[in-house]
Amino acid sequence: MPTCLSDLKIPGLLCPLILIFGCNSTPPPPQMKPPAVTVAEPVQKTVIFNQDFTGSLASIASVDIRARADGILEKVLFKPSEEVKQGQLLFEIQRNQYQATLDKAQAALEAANAQLIDANATLERNLILLKKQAVTPQDVDDARADQERAQAAVDGAKADIDQAKINLGYTRISAPIAGSVSRNLVDAGNLVGSGENTLLTTIVAMDPIYVYFDVSERILLNALKNGRDPGGPNPIKVFVGLSNEEGYPHEGTVDFWNNKVDPGTGTIQLRAVIPNPEVSGPEVQDSDHTKSAGQQTKTAAPDSNNEKDKNKNLRRLLYPGVYVRVRVPGNPIPGAVLVHDVAIGTDLAGKYLLVVGEKNMVEKRPVEIGQVEDNMRVILKGIKPGEKYVYEGLQRARPGRPVTITNTSASSESANQKPPAQAAAKAGATKPDAEPSSK
Repeated sequence: MPTCLSDLKIPGLLCPLILIFGCNSTPPPPQMKPPAVTVAEPVQKTVIFNQDFTGSLASIASVDIRARADGILEKVLFKPSEEVKQGQLLFEIQRNQYQATLDKAQAALEAANAQLIDANATLERNLILLKKQAVTPQDVDDARADQERAQAAVDGAKADIDQAKINLGYTRISAPIAGSVSRNLVDAGNLVGSGENTLLTTIVAMDPIYVYFDVSERILLNALKNGRDPGGPNPIKVFVGLSNEEGYPHEGTVDFWNNKVDPGTGTIQLRAVIPNPEVSGPEVQDSDHTKSAGQQTKTAAPDSNNEKDKNKNLRRLLYPGVYVRVRVPGNPIPGAVLVHDVAIGTDLAGKYLLVVGEKNMVEKRPVEIGQVEDNMRVILKGIKPGEKYVYEGLQRARPGRPVTITNTSASSESANQKPPAQAAAKAGATKPDAEPSSK
């Protein structure tokens, strides 16, 4: 029996292999632990399905103020951009020539009245003399004709006075509507109304105000199906928000929609009336740069006109021509499925969620999303209540691989709580209509 390697009959080529595998054998690498993620379950609650659009504000009335009398513009009696009342005097045009025309017409009326008195007396005299056969019937007819001509002259003089008063009234231009006045386009001292009705300024009504926006024909059909039409007992409500505002704080109602649908776009134009009251603005204080420029800050002494100063700081938030966000609330959707908005991913195929299934395997699930509700996104299709989706650790989770669930996010429970009333008012969508409006 061989006792050493030299006695064994081993080929020489196998000896290096025996030395390599016998001396350098290492254990297999440890298996990687699945990445840790935080998951959450979809929550269910009743939400109102809102439709969001882009609209533009427009004044309910706009008037061009033009000169209808020829003459020198003598006075400009308003400040640019101020709110004027209906009937407030805005401009005065040279009046002396029109006053002279009125005086001349009044003098002509007095002369016509004198002629009428004489003609009446002549006619009465001839009628008496005709009974005594002192005059002929022709004389009576002539006297009666003179009396009628004198009466016509009086009527003509009265019409001239009325026309002169109208022309004189054109020299004092007042605001035909209440609203915000623009700047004066003509300065005092210039000739206006010579050969044309010179444009002096414009006025736009500010409260209430219109918002125009286009909606799909489907919303129109749903509104008609539910018996909602402009001016009806149950009009469509809308909520409006400016670009620098949170939510939709301005509420109004639809009072008009167009009489036809645009066949090119499949949309129809709607108009809503929005209240636009005056609100108190912030107090403006001089900055350090203003003070360094040489302006001194004066200490306001107690004054009885404090209330007037407060009224001067009033302003309106909605202006014609501004683009706004418009929200049309629809039907309440009971049992809507919501997930955290940050958990939704986007790729070339669209929106998706990373759903954790059996054996903690990650699945990339395409979803159809709806509106945002309290930082939660409504999921119209793609996930069911009770399933788990990755909420934190999205970068570590890979579709088709397992994960380690550390804990379930507790923020899913907070989504079931009702939002504060103030946040609801800002959202402009938590005021459900008594009847379905759009969907």
